Amino acid sequence: MRIRIDFAYDGTDFSGWAMQPGLRTVQGELQAALAQALRLEEAWVTVAGRTDAGVHARGQVCHVDVDEPVLVQAAGRSPQTPVDALTRRLNGILPPDIRIHRSSEAPAYFDARFSATWRRYAYRVADDTTSYDPLRRHHVLHWPRPLDVGLMNRAAADLVGLRDFTTFCKAREGSTAIRELRELRWEREPDGTATATVLADAFCHSMVRSLVGCLIAIGEGRKDVSWARAELEAQRRSSSIHLASPRGLVLEEVGYPPDEELEGRLLITKNRRTADEVDA
Repeated sequence: MRIRIDFAYDGTDFSGWAMQPGLRTVQGELQAALAQALRLEEAWVTVAGRTDAGVHARGQVCHVDVDEPVLVQAAGRSPQTPVDALTRRLNGILPPDIRIHRSSEAPAYFDARFSATWRRYAYRVADDTTSYDPLRRHHVLHWPRPLDVGLMNRAAADLVGLRDFTTFCKAREGSTAIRELRELRWEREPDGTATATVLADAFCHSMVRSLVGCLIAIGEGRKDVSWARAELEAQRRSSSIHLASPRGLVLEEVGYPPDEELEGRLLITKNRRTADEVDA
């Protein structure tokens, strides 16, 4: 059986998602809990999107493959279904900074990573004393200077579309930085917090934090509105674009197509994009 797991975590005390020797990671904690709950030597998961150290997730998704008799046996005499019993057991094992929302049996073609059609992140910034809340210090970036959300939205509009985001990504050998950025906008919350919504079909390494860092520079007046577009078109990493702190970043939601479209989605996602597809 393929089991889909929807979960959340506070990334403050994690060295990111991916397992690393000697470090506490979300993947390491989750896989250890799965192995214990299912009474296996080890369990391996595939996640929708890896997050960096300090980045949080409210709507993360992963999948794990398990033999049905193993799942049934692990449920024991629980009156719940085996997948519901798995959720309860995992939440009883996991530390409080990871919480499973639900477990469900997934179709054979479901893949937490390659089936996803979009990921939505939010980035929150408190740029004045009235919105500075020390109780949210691990989840909201506290910025010492006021930001002009209008200027940030004007600059953001130039970045939306199917484009080569090499400027905003840490290069990985053999990978492409062509992504479809479908939404990038800022708005003020009732408490004054400036919140960015960033939605794309996928993100390359550090892309969201680079985009936010670029727009903050424009919002506080250090750079002109046209700077973001000029940097994008340069298609090379620039030391003048600073990564925003991970603390304000949250993976809010991952979107998937209907079950009958999953097989076709896998074929589309695994095709490498080329420069010919990029928007003008």
